Amino acid sequence: MAGYKGDDEYDYLFKLVLIGDSGVGKSNLLSRFTRNEFNLESKSTIGVEFATKTLTVDTKLIKAQIWDTAGQERYRAITSAYYRGAIGALLVYDVTRHATFENVARWLKELRDHTDPNIVVMLIGNKSDLRHLVAVSTEDGKSFAERESLYFMETSALEATNVDSAFTEVLTQIYRVVSKRAVEAGNNGSASAVPSKGQTINVKDDGSVFKRIGCCSS
Repeated sequence: MAGYKGDDEYDYLFKLVLIGDSGVGKSNLLSRFTRNEFNLESKSTIGVEFATKTLTVDTKLIKAQIWDTAGQERYRAITSAYYRGAIGALLVYDVTRHATFENVARWLKELRDHTDPNIVVMLIGNKSDLRHLVAVSTEDGKSFAERESLYFMETSALEATNVDSAFTEVLTQIYRVVSKRAVEAGNNGSASAVPSKGQTINVKDDGSVFKRIGCCSS
């Protein structure tokens, strides 16, 4: 049995949230990443759903718990509980609907109001497969991400383009924060800052790690 890990075993549990307007494809991004499924008939999410996926980063088993909620205003009452404990976020807009991009700033403010300011955030321009309908240029998305120190990718949940890459990048960046903290704790002769198995990580006080230069894009 040595070296075997069951489904319920992991080294770290990271909570991610999907945010953005209704209809931008958050649920399909989640189902594509966690189950490699896409549903053209998917309905708007009512309330909150979440799914999990485990992957390996630098030999460590990372379990991502990814929360997905409706973008409609009437569900905003769940906000504080939805964001609580989140250390990563994918902020999604639809590249064919400029209004969803205009609302990104409001979503980002809400996220930052309810989480640690150093949360790892990836800006996602989804539905990149609809090239003939694009209303938000890659340059506009990238510029916003750079101004706000976010990572950036354009994705297609339909064609599975960059979906795994986007989630994996966010999880990898979170893991790097955790690793940095563990190394610093070791150098100080203390292991107290090293999270125990399954502990949800808080990125508070690790601001130096998040002074990003540029962002990643496809």
